[in-house]
This record gives sequence, C-alpha cells and structure tokens, in this order.
Amino acid sequence: MGLADIAKKIVADGKGILAADESTGTIEKRLNSIGVESSEDARRTYRELLFTTPNLKNYISGVIMYDETFHQKSSNGVFFRDMLKKMGIAPGIKVDTGAKDLSGFEGEKVTEGLDGLRERLAEYSRLGAEFAKWRAVIQVLPEGPNDYCLHANAHALARYAKLCQENNIVPIVEPEVIMDGPHSIEQCKSATTSALKALFAELLAHRVDLDGILLKPNMVLPGSKSGSTATAEDIAKHTIETFRETVPSTVPGIVFLSGGQADIDATVNLNAMNAAYKDLPWKLSYSYGRALQSPALKAWQGKPDQIPAAQAALGLRSKCNTAAALGTYSPDMEA
Repeated sequence: MGLADIAKKIVADGKGILAADESTGTIEKRLNSIGVESSEDARRTYRELLFTTPNLKNYISGVIMYDETFHQKSSNGVFFRDMLKKMGIAPGIKVDTGAKDLSGFEGEKVTEGLDGLRERLAEYSRLGAEFAKWRAVIQVLPEGPNDYCLHANAHALARYAKLCQENNIVPIVEPEVIMDGPHSIEQCKSATTSALKALFAELLAHRVDLDGILLKPNMVLPGSKSGSTATAEDIAKHTIETFRETVPSTVPGIVFLSGGQADIDATVNLNAMNAAYKDLPWKLSYSYGRALQSPALKAWQGKPDQIPAAQAALGLRSKCNTAAALGTYSPDMEA
C-alpha cells in the first residue's frame, strides 16, 4: 500500500487516532495519579486495556505507540503492533526524543531525535509500523515565536518526514503551538500561521510528498492563563481561516491534538468545524491522548474488575469524537 493510501485510510469515515505514545516519565505521572506504580507490567496492562476495548476499530484507525509498547506483547503473547494490525488498526510509532531548550533562545524549544533515525525507521518499518509521529513545541511569546525557532523545528520535521517516506512510513508532522500561557486567540492564530508557513516551506524544500503525510496541529485557542474564553464557533472560524491560508490542499488529513483541552471541549470544538465547514479539501479528525484516555484511566484505578468500566469510558469518548469528525456529534451522546 502506498503512502497516500495509508494516510487516506487513517482519516477515512470519521475515524481517528489514539495517541498512546506517552514516554516512560509521562506514563509514570499518569499512573501515579491513580495510585498505580509505573512498572513494566502495569504499563503493559494499561495499554492492553486500551487496545482491547470492544468495537475500538469502529472508531480508531491508528494507534501511536512508544518504543516500549511497540515491542511489548499482550497477555496472550501477541505483539501489540500485530494485534492492532489484525484488527485493521494501523500501528504507529513516536520517534522523536523530546523537546529540549533551544540554546541561545530563552523560553524556546527544539525537538531532538534525528541522530540514527534512518536506521530506527528502517527497523520499525520491517516490524510493521505504518506511520510515525514527531512533535515540535512552539511557545506563544509576547513578541511572537522567534523565526529561528520556527525554522529549526520545521527543518527537523521535514528531515524526519522525508526519512519516514523513504521507509514507506506515513509521517505525522506535529507543530504544536501550546495552549499554556496568557496569550489571546488572535496571538495563537498568528503563531500558528507562522509555524505552519515555516513547516510547509521546509516540507516542500525537502521534497516531501504532501499527499503522503498527516498534519497534527493545535486548534486556535486562547491561552489557558489568558482569563478569556472562546465559543466553539469562534475556535472553528479562527482555525479554519488559518488552515485555508497555510495548508496545501494535497494534504489528505488534519488530525488535531487535544493540547490540554477538557475531554468534551475537544469533542465539541472538532464537531463545530466539521458541522459548519463542508467544502474543505482535507479530512478533519482527531489524534487525542489525554482527551481519549483520561476517563478510562480514572475508571480503571488499577483494579482488574474495573477494566470493563474503563473500556466503556474509552469506547464512549472514541464514539463521540468519531461523530465529531463527521460533524454529527450531539451532547445527548454523552449519556
């Protein structure tokens, strides 16, 4: 299957992506929040709970995994990557090694992980990975993001994307303008526009095939410390205006990150875009981590007898977000 075919399959029919690619440090914080020690067995049990949720394949078309999870086996002795593929869910892999301080630019970040990436991708491809993810972190500073920071992150994303495509892996490119901060929705829009323009300039310069990628951006939102709010309709308007200015029509799909939004807010905002805008060249779907997993994690509490309740919680959020990707979500679905 070609790259464009894989990308289209992942965003087909309102389906979305379950981001289960938390690093060891991040998943430790999540498990500790419910009183569970983050052992390898606990992490395996939790991921298996997610991946074996009944009817998950009706809503989820791809799962992003961390390296540990990609190489783990289920309680039945089957590699998670193989189990997902057998279900018709594309196995994906996070390949960056995290955002680090950008030397000389206080408050700015650059994502690392290019060293040895060619060889790692070849191995992931051999083991069945169909797509990968690389996240860049863009801060909204009072004067706007620094041009050098935008270039450094866009350049890394483009190098990663081209290496993915050379190994028949669809790259998810994720330039996240983070929600943390006192910025307005207009400042977020400006920063997101700048980040996406820099990204696509680098992707084209590196001869990345745009019909064989997926874009994972933030929604255009006011900062979490701004003290202001925006309606779902305003968020949809600002976000779509930004994409129309920056995202080429050849990109098959845009899979949003939830970026710190409350679970239901992420659903409502996605639905507002798909309900109001029907003439878009790209599919608008989701690639959510916490916004899908949080209710399941709280329901599970590390207790075996709570696994059905946890899976029901994940199933509900997946169903609601798939409806939002089709523009048919209603609050009544939450019942």
